[in-house]
Parts: sequence; structure tokens; C-alpha cells
Amino acid sequence: MSESRGVAIVTGSSRGVGAATVKLLAKEGFNIVVNYSKSEGEAKETVAVCKTLGAETLLCQADVSQDADCRRMVEETVKKWGRVDALVNNAGTTKFCAADNLEGLTKEDFLNIYGVNLVGPYQMIRAVAPHMKEQGKGVVVNVASIAGIIAIGSSVAYIASKAALIAITKALARALGPEIRINAVCPGFIQGEWLKDGMGQELYEAVKNHLEGTLPLRATCTPEKVAEAIFFFIRGADLVTGETLLFDGGQHLGKLM
Repeated sequence: MSESRGVAIVTGSSRGVGAATVKLLAKEGFNIVVNYSKSEGEAKETVAVCKTLGAETLLCQADVSQDADCRRMVEETVKKWGRVDALVNNAGTTKFCAADNLEGLTKEDFLNIYGVNLVGPYQMIRAVAPHMKEQGKGVVVNVASIAGIIAIGSSVAYIASKAALIAITKALARALGPEIRINAVCPGFIQGEWLKDGMGQELYEAVKNHLEGTLPLRATCTPEKVAEAIFFFIRGADLVTGETLLFDGGQHLGKLM
């Protein structure tokens, strides 16, 4: 391994934003941990691409809602490369349920969504923190959502989990400096299979077209664009911590008159 290459863990990186992020990091000189919980085939495809871009890789099946899995993933990373320079908390889940459908979410739905979207990032940060502290620096990027800002999203549980993730981003940025910087990216509508599967093709296209016709920037997110925002926090923001980047084409500005 070239000691000049950084080491990055990206949770939920078999596809979508996570896959786009590891590919960008591989291209920019990082060795990569590709993490998945269920999508092994897609994860292996992502690993293969990262290798063609010059990265050493570690493929790690782990459920971030389980603390033992989080600690094991970090331990395997440090065992292989001796360090961890960047953590991207991207793994996420939801249940699509309209906000006015109060019977549509159970306690178990909330706990499952919180386990992945909020407890998972906390556990991953806890696992990497001693190593980042020891090496004198490290960076964490939490992939939150504009849903956590404007309270519009796939479900009330998802909205709440992302709002809470933004809050712990600030709390832990304050607590873990100066060695560790922690920031959050809040994408809006992200083009791709995750929303297509959850919304259905017809509604997905209708919402996408509406947003691209009305948002101030007339554009929605792609996984690759979100990856670029994540990379900014990793390599281009040495004096930024506790920040929340709204990355939504201007959706948070409200409805145009």
C-alpha cells in the first residue's frame, strides 16, 4: 500500500450516493472500505470499479444499527491499513408513509429507522474516534437530508431521524475537536433507484419533473453531485466543523410565488 493514500470508510456504499462517493474517493487517492448490509452483488461491482481507479479496498458486510458490526468494521480497517482518515455515514433506511397517515408507522418502524439513520452514525463515530484522535486528525461527514430541515420527506420517522442526525453533527463537532471535524450534507430529491422503488415510477417522475420545473436552480441531485459535496468536506474545508450544507437546488427556500 502507498502510505500517501488516505483511508475512508463509507457506510451503505454498494449503490447510489455511497457507491458514487467511494468511486470519487478512490479516484482522489483514498483506499476504501465498501460497506453493505444486503446488496453483496452490487457491493462487489463497486469494489471492482474502485480497484480500477487505483484504490486498495476492503469489502465489509455490516449492519450499522449493530454496535458490534460497527466496531468490527473499524477494527478490520485499522488492521489492514493502520489508520482511518475519513468516515462517511451514508447508510440509511425509511418506510414510505404519508405524514397524515398516523396509523402507518409503528414503534418498530421508528426504532428500525432510528437504528440505521441515527444510532448507526453515532456508533460509527464512537468506533473511529479513538483512532482519529490518536493519529491527530480525521473527518466525518454525515449524510442527512433536507427532510430534517423542512420536515417534508418519506415519513415522519425518517424526517425525525435526519433532524436528529443534524443535531448530533453539531454536538459531536463541538465535543471531538480539534482533531476531528464533523459536518453534514443535506441532499434534496436524489435521482435513482431508492426513490423510484419507494415512490413508484409514475410518482417519482412526476415529483422529479415538478421540482426541476419550479426549484430556484431547476435541478435535482444526482448521486455523483452529492458525492462531490461530501468530498468538499473531506478535503476542502479544513476550518469547517459542525456545518450543515443544504444541497437541494434551493428547495429549502420555499414555494415560489
